[in-house]
This record gives sequence, C-alpha cells and structure tokens, in this order.
Amino acid sequence: MRWVKRFGYGLGVVIVVALVAAFIYREEIERLYRVNTLFNEDRIVANFSNMDRMFLTAPVSRGDGPVFEFGEAKQPLPETFASVDGERNTAEFLETTKTTSLLVIRGDRIEFEDYYLGTTPEDLRISWSVAKSFLATMVGIAVGEGDIESLDDPVVKYAPSLKGSAYEGATIRNVANMASGVEFNEDYLDYNSDINKMGRELSLGGSLDEFAAGLTAKAGPPGETWRYVSIDTHVLGMVLRGATGKSVPDYMTEKLWSKIGAEADAVYVTDAPGAAFVLGGLNIRTRDYARFGRLILNDGVWEGERLLPEGWVEESTSLSAPPPVSDEYPFRYGYQWWVPPGADEEVFGVGVYDQYLWIDWKTGVVIVKTSANRQFRANDGASKLEHIAFFRAVAR
Repeated sequence: MRWVKRFGYGLGVVIVVALVAAFIYREEIERLYRVNTLFNEDRIVANFSNMDRMFLTAPVSRGDGPVFEFGEAKQPLPETFASVDGERNTAEFLETTKTTSLLVIRGDRIEFEDYYLGTTPEDLRISWSVAKSFLATMVGIAVGEGDIESLDDPVVKYAPSLKGSAYEGATIRNVANMASGVEFNEDYLDYNSDINKMGRELSLGGSLDEFAAGLTAKAGPPGETWRYVSIDTHVLGMVLRGATGKSVPDYMTEKLWSKIGAEADAVYVTDAPGAAFVLGGLNIRTRDYARFGRLILNDGVWEGERLLPEGWVEESTSLSAPPPVSDEYPFRYGYQWWVPPGADEEVFGVGVYDQYLWIDWKTGVVIVKTSANRQFRANDGASKLEHIAFFRAVAR
C-alpha cells in the first residue's frame, strides 16, 4: 500500500502546484478564456461593445472641450439596392450581416441613425482593422510636425528593436502600404496562423513588440507586392512611439481626440507591457467614428483648424500601394486605407466581422456600420463588394 500513499502524496502536490499556478496566472487564464469565447454566437454582440471590461486597456481622453453636435435631417434608407448578385433588400442585408449600428452623416447633419441587437448609442464599439486608418492619420501628423523625417526612412531608425528581424530593410512607407515583404499568415480560421499566435500572445501577457521583432521569414523584397499583413500596422505604431516618445493613446489624445469634439473617451486594448493594439484594438462610440470621418471628409480641417498636414488626406487615401499578389483581387490600398474598385472620390476603412467607415467626398457622406457578423469570411471579396454597393446606394 506504500505506492498508493506515494501516489496520493504526488497527486496532492500536483493539485497544489496547479492551484498555485492558476492563482498566479489567473488574469492571463481569464484573458485566454475571453479570447477563446470572444466570437461565440451568444456572446459576440455584447463582447464587441465591452472590450474594455475584458482586456487590458488604456484610455484616449476626449479632453474637456465641448462636444461637437451634429444637426439632424433624418431620411429613410433605400428599401433595396443593386448588389453583386442582383437586387437586395436593405432590411434583410442589415439583419444577415448582424449590424449593430448604422449612422449616415452628410456634411454636419445626421441623415440616418439606428442601433440593433440590443446595442445603444453609448456603447464603445470595437473597430478591429478600422483602427489602422486612425493610426495612419496620426503618422501623418507626426510627419507634418517633423517627428518622422520621411516616410522613406527605414523603420529601424525609430524602432531599433526590429534590427535583425524581417522588418530590417523595410521603410515606413512600405509598412504603411502593407508592402513590407514580411511573411505572415492572416488566416483567422487557422489555429496556428500568425494572426492567431499574435492573439494568444496578447491574451497571455506577452509583448507585441517582441512578437514583431521575432518575425524573420520574408515573402519577398519590401515595396514589391501588397500583402495584407496586420503586424505591419503594429510596426507602424512602434515607429510612431519611437519618433514621438509618446504612447499611441497619449498621442491620439493630444493631437486628435481632444480636438474633434468627441462625445466620449476612446479605449485602446493593450498588451501587458502597455503598448496599444493599434491594428484593431480601438473602441469608440458610433457617432465618434463619424466625427473622425468628418475630419477626413474635410481634408483634415476641423472647425477652421488644420489638424492634419495639408495634402496628407489625399496622399494617404490615394492608391499608392503596389499591386497585390493576385491580379484578380479588386481592391487596392493606400496608407492603411482601402480604395474600392471604380473609386469615384471614395475610400473606406474596414475591420473583420463587418466594421466599416465609408467616406464619399463627391456626395459629402460618411457612413459608419458596426456589426458582429460571424459569417463575414464566407465570401470576403463578395461581402466587401456588397457593402460597397449598399454604401453607394445610401450616399446617392
């Protein structure tokens, strides 16, 4: 029976060690659980409006200035619109894409606004990759103020920890265009993809700076081909931090968020060392997305004050990235902005699960659409084209 006692003692030690480890790493375990259940059908809508309760975060202050108030001139949406597969019913489209909010402004007036699936105007909504367009705007400010001397500077000039990584040799312009040449698997459905490894790094208390510096594989030379590589945006954030000596949330507070009459503080998800998750972790209210869109619509001028360098909006939203790997892919890219096929003074930001910020200079329209669509990858290209058709119908 001695072996039974030894087994029992050993089992007890294992249990104690496991309990101690669970206590020490309870926050990391909780965050990993949240990541693993983030997109569950019964949780996704609430999760997307409450990221600040689930992850490490840093605030972006709106300051103490007055809120910019939109006027209102409400209009109905078109009942149908011409989509890629024929006429589409608008209400059905909004339902099937799990829309959580939809806001249309023309100039300074709200022409349509509604909230769905139990969400409210006060919800802080996760941007996912729409955050990339915000970061590009802040990079433009840093260029205009001389903190970044040139977009053709190598990224290692401002982020020296990247020396020896796959990013050595890439310029700021390369990463802004997502043409870094770095090999990166962006498949959200592949558990072992780089994007999912990065998510686990974020949730388990790792450093995204170290994750980026650890990438060594290259898909090609920088500047040659466009590939959608989200970690490029994190590197762009590293450059901004290195150039300005400020965190991204603090820089955004000072240069952008406190100046456009936002109605609420924004929130960035961060990694454990405190670096903002700039490639997709920005959470803001729907109307504040529209306020940012109005800034871009007005060429970087807010109520008579130029916040962005003259010419930056045109430069950053123009088709400047090299062509993609597949000539059949219909979308093109600027500096962290998407250019739609057949663009007629239009540009958009887009995030996974169907987050959109659409800007149409010709009609003076900005459209914000947030969603919790778990089927967004069923046919990614067709889904984008369908959204574009909807936005164009609304703007007209």
